[in-house]
Amino acid sequence: MNSLAEYLVEAERNHGHMCPGQVLGVRMAMLGCRLVGIEEPKIGKRLIVFVEIDRCAADAINTVTGCRLGKRTLKFRDFGKLAATFLNTETNEAVRVVAVESSRELAKQLFSHLPTKKEQQLEAYKTLPDENLFIWQSVNVTLSDSDKPGHPLTRVECVECGEGINDHREVFHDGRTLCRACAGQRYYEVLEGDCRSEVV
Repeated sequence: MNSLAEYLVEAERNHGHMCPGQVLGVRMAMLGCRLVGIEEPKIGKRLIVFVEIDRCAADAINTVTGCRLGKRTLKFRDFGKLAATFLNTETNEAVRVVAVESSRELAKQLFSHLPTKKEQQLEAYKTLPDENLFIWQSVNVTLSDSDKPGHPLTRVECVECGEGINDHREVFHDGRTLCRACAGQRYYEVLEGDCRSEVV
């Protein structure tokens, strides 16, 4: 595993700027990997990470682990928490790591000589022991075959919109096979008369 300083340089380059969330994400990923026995996280697909927030820390976790949505090794669960679960697929060991709220106040107390909250947190998150920044616990993660990396196991077509659906993400309603959007779980609104099917 690289050093904290090396990962922070890479994280800033990947994310576009350095912020406290980046430092916490890097530290969280380094800790999570160590706790499940993975020293070289970017080699192979033996690590799967579930991130619980869609903010800066998620990019930092990606930087350290190499886990990506497209590789199916990064899973997003929108819990709005600065937390992540690290799963070693070879040993089935998993640990959930959570950033503690008290680290913000501790940063303010210990680094009050620095002029801004951002600078205080950056310094604190780089230097404080893991125990001051995180809590962690061993957890069990059940990963279905259709959630594992690799080629899609199944592909069906939605009878409503005709779009393809991979890996058992379809919904069965009144004997019909539907995608989640057509089953009422759509996150977007279709604008009438705005469908384009030909290449311009």
